[in-house]
Amino acid sequence: MNEAHLQFLASPVWAQMLETDLLPWIITVADLGDDVLEIGPGPGLTTDLLRQRVSKLTVIELDAELAAALVARLSGTNVDVIQADATHSGLGSGRFSAATCFSMLHHMPQAGDQDRLFAELCRVLRPAGSFIGTDSTDTELIRQFHVDDVFVPVDPDALGVRLEAAGFTNVHVEIADYQVRFAATKP
Repeated sequence: MNEAHLQFLASPVWAQMLETDLLPWIITVADLGDDVLEIGPGPGLTTDLLRQRVSKLTVIELDAELAAALVARLSGTNVDVIQADATHSGLGSGRFSAATCFSMLHHMPQAGDQDRLFAELCRVLRPAGSFIGTDSTDTELIRQFHVDDVFVPVDPDALGVRLEAAGFTNVHVEIADYQVRFAATKP
C-alpha cells in the first residue's frame, strides 16, 4: 500500500466515513454474532468499529509492521491479531460467526487470490455464518489514489458468481457511491 493511501486509512476523515457510512450498512445487512474474523484491517479503524460490537474479534493482517502496531495497540482487548496470509489462515473450520473485509480485496495481486480468500472464509465460517465486505469501485480517481500500489478491482457484475463458486449462498452485491458492498451466507 502506498504511503498516501496508508495515511488516509489512518485518518480522522476515514474514521468518520466508516462511522457514518459503513457502520449503518453493517448493522442492517448481517448479525455479526459472537466470534468475528476481519481480514486486512490495515491501521485498524474498521477493527475499532467492530470490536465495540462483538464479543471476540480475530484480525488477519498480511503486513508485518501493521500487524505489530495492531498487536501493541490492542493488547488486552477482545481482539486477537494474526500476521498471516488470509488465503490459507490455518484457523479451524467452522469457527467464526461472521467474516468481514473492508476495502482490501483490491490489494490482492490477482483475482485468483481473492477467490482463494473467499473459499478460505467459507471454510472457517460456521453454518449460516455471514460474510460481509466492501471494496473500491474501479474509477479513475481511485486508480490515481493507488499509484505505485496494487490495484486489482473486483468486478461487481462477476462478484456474486465468484462468491457462489466459493460455496456461499444468499449473495447480495450492490454498488454504493465509491464502493461495491456485498453480503453472503455459508449454507
